[in-house]
Amino acid sequence: MEKRATIVGSGHYLPPKVVTNNDLAAMFPTSDEWITQRTGIRERRFIEESPTGASDLALPAAKMAIEQAGRDIKDVDAIIFATLSPDINFPGSGCFLGHKLGLPGVPALDIRNQCSGFIYGLSVADAWIRSGMYRNVLVCGAEVHSTGLDFSERGRDVAVLFGDGAGVALVGEATGDSKGICALELHADGSGAEDLCLLAPMSRNIPRLTQEMFDEGLHYPRMNGRQVFRWATQKMPEVAMSVLAKAGLTIDDIDLFVPHQANMRINQMVAGKLGIADEKVVHNIQRYGNTTAATIPIGISESWREGKLGPGSKVLTVAFGAGFTWAGGVIEF
Repeated sequence: MEKRATIVGSGHYLPPKVVTNNDLAAMFPTSDEWITQRTGIRERRFIEESPTGASDLALPAAKMAIEQAGRDIKDVDAIIFATLSPDINFPGSGCFLGHKLGLPGVPALDIRNQCSGFIYGLSVADAWIRSGMYRNVLVCGAEVHSTGLDFSERGRDVAVLFGDGAGVALVGEATGDSKGICALELHADGSGAEDLCLLAPMSRNIPRLTQEMFDEGLHYPRMNGRQVFRWATQKMPEVAMSVLAKAGLTIDDIDLFVPHQANMRINQMVAGKLGIADEKVVHNIQRYGNTTAATIPIGISESWREGKLGPGSKVLTVAFGAGFTWAGGVIEF
């Protein structure tokens, strides 16, 4: 019988420091009303101590996922780490996490697919499990955004969006009647690459970092919000319907919808286009902001613990982000 992969355990971790919209309003011209109306975000989490990297946030989330799955840390035989904010430029955060877990020799693959990173990582783990290459794969999404945002009037449109956090799924072989990971679909279109990006330092330039780049703020993320909104609200419903068709399911079969948490308005519009009732939609952006690669695994982990998903639950998940990249997946738990 052909092997099937599924999420056998999940975990999440958010730093304890809560930063409200009013806290940001004390730093640059904005307001709680302005941020909430446009994004749905009311607060987010930031790290407090230095050094704290993405792998540090992923560590407790990984241990939580392994424990929920009833596995031992030593059972993990591969790590996939999705992040746009690695601990340092290189090596990858997956190597740091493997060392902190005490897993010498276990392979670690870092991927750079931003908001779609978790689903991209899930597709790699799915292939590894089904091929028999590995048995227990940690798929991590973790970000430390707070140390790289422009907390001034110039950067306020982006700075209000992001938070720090980590979510992890342990992917293993599906057993019993569960179909596990039913279908996955991945896409990218680089025509929008510079509509959401962080330019400096850039290896394509000589030198890759200059005082002029600092003065222009190129070391901070920048975004064409209108373009991102337009693409996201088009591509997320498209990939959702396509991946459902691949799984042989309809919207009515879905018990829970876990979209990437970039903007409450985007998620509400996407759910509306798909005809999904709000009580089936996971929203945590109001509490955490956009944690990029971590949003979907955090949503899965919280929902599992809140009893919103369990054995037999069919979950639809979609993401859109920088690249542009977008992806979708259907999982039966």
